[in-house]
Amino acid sequence: MDRPGPIMKYEAVTHDIRVAVEPKFLADQSSPQHSHYVWAYSVEIENLGVRPVQLINRYWCITDANGRREEVRGPGVVGEQPLIAPGRRFEYTSGAPLKTPSGIMSGRYEMDDRNGGRFEVEIPAFSLDSPHQTIQLN
Repeated sequence: MDRPGPIMKYEAVTHDIRVAVEPKFLADQSSPQHSHYVWAYSVEIENLGVRPVQLINRYWCITDANGRREEVRGPGVVGEQPLIAPGRRFEYTSGAPLKTPSGIMSGRYEMDDRNGGRFEVEIPAFSLDSPHQTIQLN
């Protein structure tokens, strides 16, 4: 049951900022018999614009297979509020546990254009899939 699934990369571009997310199920940190499933997700934020931007805040909406939602808000990501120059990127990896073998995450970043202008950047919705989920064909 620990077969690796296909690696999916999810991308969105908002206001010249590209966000790409690649989730990965962590079988070695999960315990299906205790309804504990863990994923890592790698995020790449690339500035396609002409001005530097700074990631100020994050918002995540995490929904499990039973429809339970958890919202996470806070400053920056992984303890940083990175400044991303034009043509540059910032990458980080974080994780999410669920009580179900699948779920979905989505969200947004609040960015500052360094001139006092704030704007939101979409984090594409991405699927959290494990080999322990029951697949139903409709």
